[in-house]
Amino acid sequence: MIHATFFSVALVVFSLPFVYSATPDQWRGRSIYQVIIDRYALPEGADPNQCAPGDRTWCGGTWNSLRQNLDYIQNAGFTAVWISPVSQNYEGPPTPYGDPYHGYWIADATKLNSHFGTSDDLKDLSDELHRRGMYLMVDVVVNDVMATSTTPDLSTYMFKDESQYHPYCVIDWSNTTSEEQCWLGDTVVPLADINTEDPTVVSAFGDWIQSLVQDYNIDGLRIDAAKHVNIDFWPVFCAKAGVFCIGEVFGSDIDDASLFQGPNSLDSILNYPMYSALVGAFTIPGPQNTSAVSDMIAQSAAKFKDPTLLGNFIENQDIPRWTNISVDPQTLYNAMVFNFMTDGIPIVYYGQEQGFSGNSDPYNREAMWPSKYANTTTYQLMSTLNQFRNFLVNNTQWATTPMQVLTTSPYGIATLKGDVVSIMTNIGSPPQNISIPVYTPYRASTALTNILTCQQWPVGSNGTIDAQYSLGGVPIVLYPTNLLQNSSLCGNSGSTTGSTKYTSGALPVHHPVLSLSVVLSSFLGFLSCFL
Repeated sequence: MIHATFFSVALVVFSLPFVYSATPDQWRGRSIYQVIIDRYALPEGADPNQCAPGDRTWCGGTWNSLRQNLDYIQNAGFTAVWISPVSQNYEGPPTPYGDPYHGYWIADATKLNSHFGTSDDLKDLSDELHRRGMYLMVDVVVNDVMATSTTPDLSTYMFKDESQYHPYCVIDWSNTTSEEQCWLGDTVVPLADINTEDPTVVSAFGDWIQSLVQDYNIDGLRIDAAKHVNIDFWPVFCAKAGVFCIGEVFGSDIDDASLFQGPNSLDSILNYPMYSALVGAFTIPGPQNTSAVSDMIAQSAAKFKDPTLLGNFIENQDIPRWTNISVDPQTLYNAMVFNFMTDGIPIVYYGQEQGFSGNSDPYNREAMWPSKYANTTTYQLMSTLNQFRNFLVNNTQWATTPMQVLTTSPYGIATLKGDVVSIMTNIGSPPQNISIPVYTPYRASTALTNILTCQQWPVGSNGTIDAQYSLGGVPIVLYPTNLLQNSSLCGNSGSTTGSTKYTSGALPVHHPVLSLSVVLSSFLGFLSCFL
């Protein structure tokens, strides 16, 4: 009888599925497409002409309509999708700032936002992404809840006790404690600041995020307003989540930003300091300060725990579109090449590839469908960059190899990462009689290929490459020709999409998450009863 029980339990234990969370190392090799659910795709039968960003109201996008339009994202080579928050938002009449179509005005985090679909719809989206070998990243808000006054009715929120919130105060931006404890927003739409030092809050948030991740097989979290929460909250929260955490630390100060990456904070942050440097270096009109980029590269290597995990971007829902601040399309192409070919995880905000040009909120949250998901020049560029980057990630140590600056000039910057030489310029589209000499580690006459044009580039004496701009300021990405085999680039054979070689760290079914060590420990403990 004892032996029969033993083997029955053993059979149950080892038949349980193991779900291995996506690690930071696995995320390092991903590229992310960011989506505001309400604005990416419409369900069948919806009116495609009723979505003026200035109206700040619902346009009708859902988790299902995203799931039904994933081909556009996967065909561009992206291997992860970041979606806007899924939690219940404010329900009530429109505010002076409109409706919470964006998902960031949280009411009860433990409930789903019914505007975007049902629990099954979100599971179906997760399943479909994993079936395609792609990861799901979900935006979460833990710093605050949305209110319509500074004395809100707490009964509608996840946390219902006044002690679980910081008292209302206006933020003093020169004081860290004030930034953490005072309220974002304003007196029209105040964002009540949750007391994340309270043990009951820490425990409840941990239980919630663990359930959310497990129920929907989430591979990573993007954390809104991370710097407005006491930093020691994050290791506990992310440990409960058990997945990669990348936080928003808004601001250009690298000393402040770098505090939020590491074992005592988060796995990663969105790289706002580098974004600021890229704006200063590449936008037209602009200061054209390329040395700010090379300086930021050096500072990042010295101050961040791991620059290869940082989130690279030039657009998102909180800043103006690139084409709103730069009039020349070549500046966009060069900045995108930098984000894909240097240290970090590239992130593209939906519509960036369609030339959307909205200024700040709400005009940078346009509807995607009027673009008809066109195969634009920018879409083709990011597809090629993704294809090349995925090839490097799958076949080399490129992703973990730190980048180096080869050359900085007033006209651009050249970098080396692994065997890839990338030359980015800020001169814009008009042809100019200038050049950027780049000294590489390659021997003279080494055959390189520009993967963006498939043009052959022989290396000159002393390893020099001379980037000429008689045809305008195009970016250049060079790689040894003999290493391009099986890349599907420039006439070489290989897989045709960037994500086909990826296998997701999450299973495409919804099972309880079990730690292998816990299961083995329990099993061995059970076994000892019979020894």
